[in-house]
Amino acid sequence: MDPQQVPEGVDLERPNAARIYDWALGGSANWAIDREFGEQAVKAFPLVRTLAKVNRDFLARAVRHCVANGVTQFLDLGSGVPTVGNVHEVAGAVAADSRCVYVDNEPVAVAHSQVLLEQEGDPRRHAVLGADLRDVDEVWDGMIDTGVIDPARPIGLLTVAVLHFQPVGSPILDRVREYRELLAPGSFYLLSHVTESGVDGDELAQIRSLVKQYDLSSTPAGFRSHEQILEFFGDFELAEPGLVPVREWRPEGDSTAPISCVLGGVARKPLKPEGPR
Repeated sequence: MDPQQVPEGVDLERPNAARIYDWALGGSANWAIDREFGEQAVKAFPLVRTLAKVNRDFLARAVRHCVANGVTQFLDLGSGVPTVGNVHEVAGAVAADSRCVYVDNEPVAVAHSQVLLEQEGDPRRHAVLGADLRDVDEVWDGMIDTGVIDPARPIGLLTVAVLHFQPVGSPILDRVREYRELLAPGSFYLLSHVTESGVDGDELAQIRSLVKQYDLSSTPAGFRSHEQILEFFGDFELAEPGLVPVREWRPEGDSTAPISCVLGGVARKPLKPEGPR
């Protein structure tokens, strides 16, 4: 990227998770400090690029699952830098009337999302908000103000590869609960998260090394157990096969990538019970 075209508020003193993820997926919305971090990440965890792709593939399958079940509007929290397989692209490929609002607090992610949507999107159906996902009221009100999403209808809410950047013990579980409560019945919640549960051997050592490296970035990461990640779903009904390594969630084609350290799942908010007849 042109170093003269740095969006206001970008921290180039430390690498950032959104820009590092963009680098891992082969994008261009990153700077030397992010690429240097990425190269070190590959040394710590040689499968880091594979991990990014496996997670991205899960996102696509999960979004298509929502559309197949009648949900065609999406709120993507911590959406990151736009790259191949964005939510609005995946949904739009199977539902021409799909809608999406992206939310991120990283200026590069927001700026690039705006450019992408201006070039390829539809302002009636796509929007981006520069906001912190932890500020539920700001995000929800901003989503409504875009006019893109109807909050009275079911929504696909995404927190894909973002909650492990919120410390264990922080109020993030309560914030996610607030989002779940705002969603209309029949909505879906899509999540992926780094874990140590069920991970062993070289992969465990490598992912621990990678997470430790993130302490040097502006976005430190941390683990949650399988049980702790399940809590984010609350009383939503998990779709089969439940909360599993993302490569095992309804795989399409080759699912042999040796990645177990990222769990993913999709759950639906129960429909309101029918009244007496």
